[in-house]
Amino acid sequence: MPTILFTLLFYVSPSTIAGLSVVNNQVILGAISVKMALLILLFIHTFLMPAIGIYILYRLKVVKSLEMDKLEDRRIPYLLTVIIYVAITAFFSLNDNLRHLSEISLVLASITFSLSMVSIISLFWKISAHAVGISGTVGAMIGIAIRYQDDALFYPILILILLMGFLISARLHLNAHTPMQVLAGSLLGLVISLGAVQFV
Repeated sequence: MPTILFTLLFYVSPSTIAGLSVVNNQVILGAISVKMALLILLFIHTFLMPAIGIYILYRLKVVKSLEMDKLEDRRIPYLLTVIIYVAITAFFSLNDNLRHLSEISLVLASITFSLSMVSIISLFWKISAHAVGISGTVGAMIGIAIRYQDDALFYPILILILLMGFLISARLHLNAHTPMQVLAGSLLGLVISLGAVQFV
């Protein structure tokens, strides 16, 4: 979800990230733009590394199933994912060369906080991480559209809301979660991301 979120922000609404115009036309590595390099970096740290880490945990039999249906299978993968997200958030927040991209740090921090909350809640209860992820993306997009009064995000937000409905319906249809678990996940993701963008 972070890769989708940042792709939309970088290419549909680049004006919402103030420092992006500084690197907008810069090219590195011959043909890769700085925006693309940032997206690749974000993809590696927010999707690829957690996915590989979870697969390694599965191969080591720390996790019994890649679906992580059981609560005990979710705890260590979530902790690993939070550690990776803290690292990439710190990289963007503390790197002097990236200070002009503070909006990226803020959104990453809200995602990391949401994941941390999912990890803590998962010690006791099976909240829907899928619902947290998609609703957090919707909340961030709505917050950014309101804050920057950017009409370009209207249709992407509508599409994301539609995808959110499909995703939550699928989780319920598969009996992966109860209605309360997806509702709690949806509210958690939405409140944290929308609040972070609007009030931080």
